[in-house]
Amino acid sequence: MNLSLKRSFIFLFSFFMVCIIKAQEFQGKAYYFSKTPMDLGRWGAKMSEQQKKQIAERLKNRLEKTYVLAFNQVASTYKEEVKLDAISGATDSWGKNFTPGTQYKNIKTKAFIQNQEFYGKVFLVKDTLQTILWTMGTETKKIGAYTCFKATCLRPKFDLSWYNFSWGELRREVENKTDTIKKPDALHKAEQTPSDDMVEVVAWYTPQIPVSQGPSDYTGLPGLILEVSAGNTTLLCNKIVINPGEKDDLKIPTKGKEVTRREYKTIITDKMKEFRKNRSGRR
Repeated sequence: MNLSLKRSFIFLFSFFMVCIIKAQEFQGKAYYFSKTPMDLGRWGAKMSEQQKKQIAERLKNRLEKTYVLAFNQVASTYKEEVKLDAISGATDSWGKNFTPGTQYKNIKTKAFIQNQEFYGKVFLVKDTLQTILWTMGTETKKIGAYTCFKATCLRPKFDLSWYNFSWGELRREVENKTDTIKKPDALHKAEQTPSDDMVEVVAWYTPQIPVSQGPSDYTGLPGLILEVSAGNTTLLCNKIVINPGEKDDLKIPTKGKEVTRREYKTIITDKMKEFRKNRSGRR
């Protein structure tokens, strides 16, 4: 190898090493705001506007939340910023049992780890990071100073709410089981469509921040996801800090009983059934 070629090789090697180091050092923080409209169902029709306003104030901590996503090229942590109730000055202890805990995800190893606390017991939910089948669009819009592109997908309802519990969901599950007993299997399956258990998701990502990260467990796009809407909830990024002065070490959650997402869902559902049974017994 002649001297000139050797120097070129050394230069290219050094350049790529610098790029790798820079990629490892690169870090950012994105702040998201979520808002879910209040749904009072059939009871809402019987309430005055004043009553609705009072309930909205009481539920503000559950309907409006803020989150922080700390990320580098391959990993991220995502957690809620805890706020005090505007009226009582306390945290929402009931809602805390059914909200996402601190989450870690790694797009290289496909690791998904999330702390969950349920009535004082700590769980460590460990699973494989879900692969999302995005459909890329050409529509664009500005979010702050960033040009964003639209992408859509369909996701199972379970993926979006495994940490949550709903009496309505439990009631529908019981009704579906009853229907399955009443109807022949072939007929029952034919009457169901894939969309029954799927939710359309709309995301907006920016290639100006070329990391395949986003809020919650959203990944897989060629740029940071700044906005995502699923069902009646929207997460919108309102602040981004690239290479902040104080680096985040992106700690992996380690405390709690190890379970999968489905195991955790079963645990909290069975516990809520037990609460209801005990309450009915006391009556």
